[in-house]
Amino acid sequence: MAYFIQTLIDALSLGSLYALAALGIGLLFGILRLINFAHGDYITIGAYSLIVPSTAATATVFIGGWNAMALIVAVCVIVVAAALLSDRFVFRFLRRAHPATLMVASFALGYTIQNIVLMIYGSRPKSVGLWPELSQVLSIGGVRLPVLQVVVISTTIVLLLLLTAFLYRTRFGIEMRAASDDFEMARYLGVRANFVIGLAFAISGLLASAISLLLLTQTGVLSPTMGLGVVLYAFIATVIGGMGSLTGSVIGGLAVGAASSFLQAYLPLEARPFRDAFLFGLVVLLLVIRPSGLLKVKAIEERV
Repeated sequence: MAYFIQTLIDALSLGSLYALAALGIGLLFGILRLINFAHGDYITIGAYSLIVPSTAATATVFIGGWNAMALIVAVCVIVVAAALLSDRFVFRFLRRAHPATLMVASFALGYTIQNIVLMIYGSRPKSVGLWPELSQVLSIGGVRLPVLQVVVISTTIVLLLLLTAFLYRTRFGIEMRAASDDFEMARYLGVRANFVIGLAFAISGLLASAISLLLLTQTGVLSPTMGLGVVLYAFIATVIGGMGSLTGSVIGGLAVGAASSFLQAYLPLEARPFRDAFLFGLVVLLLVIRPSGLLKVKAIEERV
């Protein structure tokens, strides 16, 4: 029983990261029909913004003397600025482009960001000690509960509640939901297109900055492609949850994290190296049964 509870906590922690990343992707897809694969590079920017440019294997935290709140705010500002700049100088010129064109542009943007990071910091992975006090482990009834996992799960819950309140209780949130349902009609009714899209990019940047801090604290390692793995699983989460559904993105992220953790825990030892093959097999099976994902989005179906 303790082993099952331990695995469940691991699944919630991993699924929370995937859910946050899936929300950032699903938010932009709902409004702009953009599958933004550069979202992973926003995560990378947030992590690298903490350190002094260097090619050494051990990184020096640039704002390490700041308190935690100042550090979080600084990273959020940098990542949100990067997301807004990418919208202003890349995606704004592609507002009426085909979704496939937008996706290719996001690939190109991500590749550009990766190479800029390589030029400044080098390709060598770097060791970073961020908030080591979160690595402490609590023991409750035979279950090992890392403090960091509690922080990850709690942060996800708080961000989900704040985003839900924003979307349903504020004017700008209602405009974003209207744009997601029918963008052209929302424009005719007075919704400012560029403002709403820019706001969606800003929120996705905030979510990416949260992931970058949590992921860096969890792994302690920086690399120019550190955000790609998270975004790959997050994209799968948005697909199985239902493209364009924020609720589906969260459910999909939690489902992918749970499946990954339980497969790692309960597969035979000789099969565990092939965990991802089993995971993607389950994804294919689910999509065969429900091609539109767990939650159907009426607006997406009508556009298709």
